[in-house]
Amino acid sequence: MKNMKLALIQQQCGADKEQNLRSTCVQIEQAAQSGANVVVLVELHSGLYFCQHQDTACFNQAETIPGPTTEILAQAARDNQVVVVASLFEKRAPGLYHNTAVVFETDGSIAGIYRKMHIPDDPGYNEKFYFTPGDLGFNPIKTSAGVLGVMVCWDQWYPEAARLMTLAGAEVLIYPTAIGWDPDDSKTEQQRQLDAWHTIQRSHAIANGIHIAAANRIGFEPDPSGHTHGAQFWGNSFIAGPQGEILAHASADKAEIISAGIDLQRTEETRRIWPFLRDRRIDAYAELTKRFRL
Repeated sequence: MKNMKLALIQQQCGADKEQNLRSTCVQIEQAAQSGANVVVLVELHSGLYFCQHQDTACFNQAETIPGPTTEILAQAARDNQVVVVASLFEKRAPGLYHNTAVVFETDGSIAGIYRKMHIPDDPGYNEKFYFTPGDLGFNPIKTSAGVLGVMVCWDQWYPEAARLMTLAGAEVLIYPTAIGWDPDDSKTEQQRQLDAWHTIQRSHAIANGIHIAAANRIGFEPDPSGHTHGAQFWGNSFIAGPQGEILAHASADKAEIISAGIDLQRTEETRRIWPFLRDRRIDAYAELTKRFRL
């Protein structure tokens, strides 16, 4: 396949898991009716972003894969004949949990999973308390729509991750995301953060000659612990082409579905004029495996 129609579902997530999933399934259907054959959901879309605080009771939200939520999403993929990229709180074993992306084929089967590799630990993002770092590496998932380089949120800041997915044959880089502003930050600082988020991911597209897509949630979610003033998730989901060009861009505060046609031939054309992969000095990069050179 030389082309795919990629749709991102930008949504606000609430505390009612069943309602979230019902809404998600409706939006998957809407995206499919608009012609999409790949539909991407936001990070941890079935509930609130619980990582704002540390509470062992939150582990009760985790599920096995396969499990109840994957059954619902598999049915949505099957009913609408689309590939679905979802993000779940995975219970792998007692005391062992991951932030995991699951890719469903058009027949509802699981095409593959990706476990989030980079786990943040910042005020309001206490993910190291909940998630074990992924152990599956940066391996693209083959689907009927194309080869998807699926990663999750914090992974989107690391050029090494994007490069490794590209070198393994990914045809598009996809990032389910949950990122927002600290309400205490100034408007200027908030704009700097948003600009940095767009810029780093567009740079991955340019450096690798590849399409990228990031689906982010919206809305304010309070911190149950009261230690912070909550998170205002900034939306701005977007799809970019292999020269960093914006193909689709969502608002900061509206639930919406954005989509774009992905011409996979553009990767070939772009890499011919900007042959970054050809000119890499792989003989000189060994020290990248060190934490720091000094």
